Amino acid sequence: MASSFLCLSLLFISLSTADGFKMYTVDRCNFNSTDLKDIQLIDSYYYNMMEVVRFDSNVGEYVGYTEYGVKNAELWNSGAYLTQVKTEKETYCQHNIGGWYSNPLSKSATPYVRLHSSTPPSGIHQAMLVCSVYDFYPKNIKVSWLRDGQEVSADVTSTEEMADGDWYYQTHSHLEYTPRSGEKISCVVEHASLEKPLITDWDPSSSMPESERNKLAIGASGLILGLILSLAGFIYYRRKARGRILVPSN
Repeated sequence: MASSFLCLSLLFISLSTADGFKMYTVDRCNFNSTDLKDIQLIDSYYYNMMEVVRFDSNVGEYVGYTEYGVKNAELWNSGAYLTQVKTEKETYCQHNIGGWYSNPLSKSATPYVRLHSSTPPSGIHQAMLVCSVYDFYPKNIKVSWLRDGQEVSADVTSTEEMADGDWYYQTHSHLEYTPRSGEKISCVVEHASLEKPLITDWDPSSSMPESERNKLAIGASGLILGLILSLAGFIYYRRKARGRILVPSN
């Protein structure tokens, strides 16, 4: 089963001014879950729009980018301030992530599947099936094919998960194949929102163009109507025959 992945940032900015110069800090929490190991804390200090020093929890210490920043980084790395800022990953990031972002992290949407046929770009195969999967979240998903219960690996191409711009995603998997009489083809979708794989079986009759299906329906209706009229005529003839009196001729 594909696991969900979500990358978000929690951003805080503090600003101060002195003698026309602006000094501000940007505290950022990057995360893809509420687990402490999946959280990155970044504290950046800016002076006149230039970053001078930064703490990155993935690095584990302060790093200076200017002469002033290098001096401060050396000072902060050698004292208790470094120990204090390391604890903020839990007390500052994890606390706010759990309280403010629990809904996006736990959100999921069940995919909708549409299985249809298409004309293949080459003449090698006689048909192409397309399994289109819509409106699912989170992003990661697995789409596979079965032929008579066996997974198909050849002649399968799939698109990347494409964002719809509204939290949801879509993807499309193509199977080029040569039809065999009596075979069963299915599209299998596995996603975090599903308790078990979603299996959609292919219905060959759905591949017929609408105009052809209409002609077939009209033909079938005409055949049934003809049989009904023929049966009615036969019944009428039998009833008329029973009502006749035969008179012998001399």
